[in-house]
Amino acid sequence: MISQQPIISQQAMASHPGPETPPDGAVEKIAIGEPLRLGAIARGESVTTFVHPELAKEEHVLRILTFSLWYGPKQALFDVSLDIPRGKVTALIGPSGCGKSTLLRCVNRLNDLLDTIRIRGDMALNGESIYAPAVDVIELRKRMGMVFQKPNPFPMSIFENVIYPLRIDGIRDRAALNEACEKALRSAALWDEVKDRLHESGLALSGGQQQRLCIARAIAGEPEVLLLDEPCSALDPIATGKIEDLIHELAGEYSVLIVTHNMHQASRTSHYTAFMYLGNVIEFGPTPKLFTDPSVRETNDYITGRFG
Repeated sequence: MISQQPIISQQAMASHPGPETPPDGAVEKIAIGEPLRLGAIARGESVTTFVHPELAKEEHVLRILTFSLWYGPKQALFDVSLDIPRGKVTALIGPSGCGKSTLLRCVNRLNDLLDTIRIRGDMALNGESIYAPAVDVIELRKRMGMVFQKPNPFPMSIFENVIYPLRIDGIRDRAALNEACEKALRSAALWDEVKDRLHESGLALSGGQQQRLCIARAIAGEPEVLLLDEPCSALDPIATGKIEDLIHELAGEYSVLIVTHNMHQASRTSHYTAFMYLGNVIEFGPTPKLFTDPSVRETNDYITGRFG
């Protein structure tokens, strides 16, 4: 059972200052001679996230509020605060083991399944606490779509894979199910490839098609947030390109939070990027600016390959 310290109240959520945001026009670069943040992080200290002022102009679908997590005695996330923009694609980048997937799994509370987990802080989805004691976790997960690294279609037909979330909600009307299936498959850019074989097994599809089927299943329930955990890591370049094109098309209708090790993919697919290192968020801002003109030296060092 997950152990949890008191969550942040609704009133505190509204007034929560979040991470450090410089005033407009006052973005100050870290000087070369200043001590690196990485040293402080290596000593187990939390650091303040540098947030670009553009984030303050966005409407936020998800707020992560001074969130920390421990696996037993080992701390994996350190006071993470992020405001995820509505209708945009936000990428989490950083070296292996920096906490990207851990943070993503916390959003729909998959880490609750681990006995040694302890957390502090809170998250809010459209203003409602995710970790409040009264939250029904099953209902919470219906409000989010989750796609994992490896495609995981169910051993059932393509049609039944897509409408599975609706079956769980008790929808039995055949016309409604047919409409939802076609809409989701079209949104996932898969309809034209499978419309004549909907009753074949989803396991018979190629790897790239299986991943798009999983995305169709995730969006069939019209989630408030779509969570993607390295969705292209097991795919070939052609299938990866189709998934990236799909992410572009989903933006606007869905708010997407994606974890990726591929910085080129982050630069191609996302509107905003957060750079994480050893459980801390170092910098968070518009993707073009983060990749071409970062405001924190450590971000620049990681993007240019000096570490990681």
